[in-house]
Amino acid sequence: MSSDPPPEPYRWTALLLAGSRPGDDPFAEANGVALKPLIPIADEPMVVRPLRALLASPNIRQVRVLTQAPEAFRDVLPTNPRLAIEQSGATIAATIEAILADKATRYPLLITTADHALLDPAMIEEFCAKAAGADLAIGIVERRTLMARLPQTKRTWIGFRGGAYSGANLFAFASPRAASAVALWRSVEQDRKTGWRMLAAFGPTLLLGAGLRLRTLEQSLSAIGRKLGLTLMAVEMTDPLAAVDVDKPADLALVETLLRDRA
Repeated sequence: MSSDPPPEPYRWTALLLAGSRPGDDPFAEANGVALKPLIPIADEPMVVRPLRALLASPNIRQVRVLTQAPEAFRDVLPTNPRLAIEQSGATIAATIEAILADKATRYPLLITTADHALLDPAMIEEFCAKAAGADLAIGIVERRTLMARLPQTKRTWIGFRGGAYSGANLFAFASPRAASAVALWRSVEQDRKTGWRMLAAFGPTLLLGAGLRLRTLEQSLSAIGRKLGLTLMAVEMTDPLAAVDVDKPADLALVETLLRDRA
């Protein structure tokens, strides 16, 4: 039986990132829309799926949808007193930095993305419960569990002693102290899918420790946390589908197949 304390109902503020990179988006345009979060999945805009999961979760007090084009979402998203559609910054890091600097921000924050089309309330409950007590928590999935479920999928993996991991597009920020991590994120934002470049930003010791499989994931995060002055935690998700997002046509086809199977 788990020793984790039960999640406190309606305690978390969720930030749903629904922004776009500058310039045209060929993936969105190929699917008949201007913005990636509006790409239809099973006959509804992609962004609606993680939003529905967040609003269905008893952990979530409010959902703030952050986008550079709020007007494009007002007629697409449901009206709900717990939902706000807000203007974002030019990048993810700039957006989160501004929110962490805002004294009106209510913590803890759960951050996820509009392309997390398979997100469900069970994933949210698990992540919120396990992330308790950390200044910054990151959702992850271990490669063997995902490959056992979806051997055909392609993800970005970072290897450590004991396993290789991919992100689950779930982040928890307990306080403004996490701003130091976001500042570093800003410096490597264009390389966020290139795991080794991200590790290199923390210094050669950590990069070599991971590259040579000398450190476990927990040891690496502990070292990063000390460097940043934070308690940093990885939350390994039970459901490997938490690592599946929609970045390319193959992901879109996979998610639609999984949703049909789920139905």
